[in-house]
Amino acid sequence: MLNKNIQIQNKLGLHARAASVFVKAAQEFISTITVTSEHGSANGKSIMNMMLLQASIGSDINLSIEGVDEDAAMAALIELINQKFGEDV
Repeated sequence: MLNKNIQIQNKLGLHARAASVFVKAAQEFISTITVTSEHGSANGKSIMNMMLLQASIGSDINLSIEGVDEDAAMAALIELINQKFGEDV
């Protein structure tokens, strides 16, 4: 199991589009992906769960990934967050 704390950096936070991009990326992996914020925990492969995290810009989240492709999943999701979900704002 891998765990990593990371900060949401895009201006709009984990809003609908960013959550959708995250979920789409997470669904490419077999591993179980859990995302935790101060508002609770979410299945990283569920758009509804992810939006309930209410992660705005500057929010710290924890990625917990377990499975056969956990290393690749962690690297891909961290890169996605660091690239602000592909948003320029």
